[in-house]
Amino acid sequence: MADDAYLFLLPDRHPRLGAALAAVGALECAETPAVRGWLQAHDVSASSEQVRILPAEAEAFIPEDAERLPVPLGEEEALRVQQECAPQSITDMESELLEFREKTQDWEALVHRALTAGVPAPRIVQLTGLDPQDIGRLTV
Repeated sequence: MADDAYLFLLPDRHPRLGAALAAVGALECAETPAVRGWLQAHDVSASSEQVRILPAEAEAFIPEDAERLPVPLGEEEALRVQQECAPQSITDMESELLEFREKTQDWEALVHRALTAGVPAPRIVQLTGLDPQDIGRLTV
């Protein structure tokens, strides 16, 4: 594992940045002597809103005067950190894209069923917004 994220202490009077460590859920690195010692040295608990985490690629956003500690994350942990740090509008959009993918995965089967049921190809194009050539390819 490489250093995939940074724990840092959010300075007083600084806008919220990253995710609270407690909001991300259990991370393997939080149980290491290094992280425990770092928290103890700064006299904060892991559940403090002041203890924040950001993916390593966002290190530039960490305030210069903030105490920081690089930490390794597993693949699933890194995903949780990224999702927790993303603005809500981005996570909402990603969810919509996943739903779209799930709904459109079997579009060919749906179109084939519509054609079999007697829905004319031009009407399918009109209702779905699909390319007429894609519909035509299924009528052959």
